[in-house]
Amino acid sequence: MLFEKAPAKINLTLDVLHKRDDGYHEVEMVMTTIDLFDRLSFEKLENDQIQIESENRFVPDNEQNLAYQAANIFKQQFSIKQGIRIEIDKQIPVAAGLAGGSSDAAATIRGLNRLFDTGLTNQEMEQLAERIGSDVPFCIQGGTQLARGRGEILRPVASLPPCYVVIAKPTVGVSTKEIYKRVNLEKMMHPDTSAMTHALEDQDFGKVCAELNNVLEPITVEMHSTIAQIKERMQKAGAPGVLMSGSGPTVYALVQQEAKADRIYNSLKGFCQDVYTVHALR
Repeated sequence: MLFEKAPAKINLTLDVLHKRDDGYHEVEMVMTTIDLFDRLSFEKLENDQIQIESENRFVPDNEQNLAYQAANIFKQQFSIKQGIRIEIDKQIPVAAGLAGGSSDAAATIRGLNRLFDTGLTNQEMEQLAERIGSDVPFCIQGGTQLARGRGEILRPVASLPPCYVVIAKPTVGVSTKEIYKRVNLEKMMHPDTSAMTHALEDQDFGKVCAELNNVLEPITVEMHSTIAQIKERMQKAGAPGVLMSGSGPTVYALVQQEAKADRIYNSLKGFCQDVYTVHALR
């Protein structure tokens, strides 16, 4: 049996540039991985099938699961006739804007690359990952990266300055497809992605907080006012930087002092079921 960790990600910026000919949106975003993990185990089976097991009832055990899709693509790519059993210990909230499913898919590609000793490079694994979803190539390597295109054109950038990340996910469900349908490019306040990457290079925490921006946030907030309430609670508790991640509904706060992180965490614990204090992975 073999194990892989699948870390969650947060968006420091998320910009939508235009609608592409293929129907997708051209995006530009800075993402970073955090130490909130799913844990996956992999083992070979004699019979030719893919088994997904998880104690979390929201994790599908069929082709709807991105880890299943990743295993299927991997088996086809290398004409593997053996079966695969994947057990997912789910710690990342489902449908949260934290790329939990995408990270599970990336961990599956990394894990099967080791299990079957196929010797793929990160770049080759990212090419496989493109076939599954927009965030999956980023999740192969993780860290802090600038992503363009559909999310598959990646460039590493400097990590977040050392800080706590307090995460809160309300119980509302968000459809990414539905959020993107409501995108109005004329009305968007676009982030300054270049300013964010420079702030990271300078390790300027205040500037990083000032440049946090996600163009999807106003759209999701309009549909789910709880997100605005979480942001307000975090700001009142002293968070210098607060943003919704991905298409939501998860909101996170960046803070450098442990006491302040504790205060923010406690202000949300009764308000949200899923609240965590973690760090960015460097």
